[in-house]
Amino acid sequence: MIDSAGDKSVSTPFGAVVGQGRLKEALLAVATDDALGGLLVTGEKGTAKSTLVRGLAELLPEQRAIADCPYGCPPDDRERQCAACRERATYPVETRPVPFVSLPLGATRDRVVGTLSVSDALAGQSSFDPGLLARANRGLLYVDEVNLLEDHLVDVLLDAADSGTNRVERDGISRAHPAEFTLIGTMNPEEGDLRPQLRDRFALSVGVEGERDLDDRIAIIDRELGVDGSNDARGGTEPHRERLLSARDLLDSVELTDDHKRGIATLCLDAGVDGHRADIAIARASRALAALDGRPTVIDGDIRTAASFALGH
Repeated sequence: MIDSAGDKSVSTPFGAVVGQGRLKEALLAVATDDALGGLLVTGEKGTAKSTLVRGLAELLPEQRAIADCPYGCPPDDRERQCAACRERATYPVETRPVPFVSLPLGATRDRVVGTLSVSDALAGQSSFDPGLLARANRGLLYVDEVNLLEDHLVDVLLDAADSGTNRVERDGISRAHPAEFTLIGTMNPEEGDLRPQLRDRFALSVGVEGERDLDDRIAIIDRELGVDGSNDARGGTEPHRERLLSARDLLDSVELTDDHKRGIATLCLDAGVDGHRADIAIARASRALAALDGRPTVIDGDIRTAASFALGH
């Protein structure tokens, strides 16, 4: 995982978490399709919400990026590059893990969007120190307790999510850079609600609660106490990673039939949702779920599961 300071760390591995199957599937779905648009996770404390989100970081694939670009621009897609990279004829390329960046609750605006220093406004001379949105470009941005995020930071996230660009202005000087990211937020509803505008930016949502199965609760205790090596479950994480990588390779070829599209549209009309975001979210999530199961065609069960993720919020 890359935390807010850019350092890699992983606490409890993804495969070590007992239960929470729906949350695991939703996380793997948004990691399969970069265009899904994010995931909101709600639930009481102590239900492994943030643990699983952070554990997702070690499952993520690698990506090719321009090595000396602070935004990690894609070397093979000029349209998604920053202005500086588009002007270059050649550039060094590296392979790196997909970024996973945590946005701390008390972060300042400058830390999120970056700092623009103007040494001579009349001459147009300026320097830009990129922020967290720059690090999260082409990756995942995680906000714990997203419902407690200050309004001015919510506005920043909404602007970047809508445009795919982060723009910073000061003293008549502006800088802009690509900021395409999948937003993942966790929250405890007992601590406050989420602004409707931000809630609408999450394509999927999952509600979690403590495990009700007795054996699972005992397994959780054993894991925390390290009984019989149950706290060493990195080996159980690798199948999740292989499943995700295979799904990403298969995704573009997964078929969603016309009948399934009609069923999704009818479902959303019957649910009375506004706009078309839910239709698109269900369609994309259905394909991601099929890819995760290694199937070339969406089935009804994929659509039912996707709808439960996309319509709940």
